[in-house]
Amino acid sequence: MERSRRTKEKQSPLKKFVSRAITIVCLAVFIYSAYSLISIYLGYHNNRQVLADAQEIYYDFSNIDIEENDLEDGEIRPQFTELQSINPEIVGWVSIEDTQINYPVLQGENNEDYLNRNYKGDHSIAGSIFMDYRIDISDYNPNTILYGHRMKDGAMFEELTKFLDKDFFDNHQVVKFDTLYESYDAEIFSVYQTTTDFDYIQTEFSDDGDFGLLLDEIRQNSLYHSDIQIDEDDQIITLSTCDYELDPREGRLVVHAKLVKKE
Repeated sequence: MERSRRTKEKQSPLKKFVSRAITIVCLAVFIYSAYSLISIYLGYHNNRQVLADAQEIYYDFSNIDIEENDLEDGEIRPQFTELQSINPEIVGWVSIEDTQINYPVLQGENNEDYLNRNYKGDHSIAGSIFMDYRIDISDYNPNTILYGHRMKDGAMFEELTKFLDKDFFDNHQVVKFDTLYESYDAEIFSVYQTTTDFDYIQTEFSDDGDFGLLLDEIRQNSLYHSDIQIDEDDQIITLSTCDYELDPREGRLVVHAKLVKKE
């Protein structure tokens, strides 16, 4: 008995050390987790605030009473003048009713510039909605492509997932798309999940027939049928974001709409 008691006494300091070490590790994990969650929340909050500032500027200037025909060729529309003074790489605006999608569109020298930068050029995990660098908005483009992240708070292109629901797809068939020079009500005609193996982000085509082949495949891929008529003489806008259904890295969720210029 005496030997057993002495053995326990000898082990006691070691047990205390191990217990304290476990407590410290658990506390460190808790502090790190709390810090990470707070950082994420603050990032979401800051992103919403920054974008709210952009929305206020855009819609304040959109209310200026001016006819599109009063603008000279190549003249930037008034809703973009102030935004362009903040960042000349703002080239448009995209919005969809009953979603959070209501954002400036950026365009960098490549398709990485705005993956993790907001419209002011500051670092942001949400990045920006940005246009494919190959697009020239002052010229004819058969396929205008916009990219955006999917954020867990519903921001950026997360709510494109709403179009996977047939009722939402049937009742929300317009993407409002403004560029520096034109304004469109784009008619949504296709939504689907795919991978990067499908080259839906083509911007150059050998001829109209080549573009027509892409349109056929886009229609075939769509989860739902649309009555919107479209052919190789039309132009489309493509909204692209990541998706994890088919592949965790190469999966994509895509929405296509026919560009219809506002009168």
